[in-house]
Amino acid sequence: QVRLVESGGGLVQAGGSLSLSCAASGIIFSTDVMGWYRQAPGKQRELVAAISSGGNTNYANSVKGRFTISRDKNTVNLQMNSLKPEDTAVYYCNDRRFSGDYWGQGTQVTVSS
Repeated sequence: QVRLVESGGGLVQAGGSLSLSCAASGIIFSTDVMGWYRQAPGKQRELVAAISSGGNTNYANSVKGRFTISRDKNTVNLQMNSLKPEDTAVYYCNDRRFSGDYWGQGTQVTVSS
């Protein structure tokens, strides 16, 4: 069993920065890909960024150059700069492995214009 606990998030003005952190407990395999997804009201959950244990990263086009994902053992962080109102969403930490996905409870990020 894997447990993912997110922290960070909150309210920020457009152009500001926020940092999210996700601590994973349980059995984490070196092949797991960890990442962040987000879901805005009325929209589907979408990938924001993901990172392998080897440091390979993947970003949504909408956040490239503004967000940075990093990983240290069982912690994955998301540094969000130059935030825009359209970044407003619930952000979820994700652990993806061959057998399926694990999700955190989500943390709200609100960017005011």
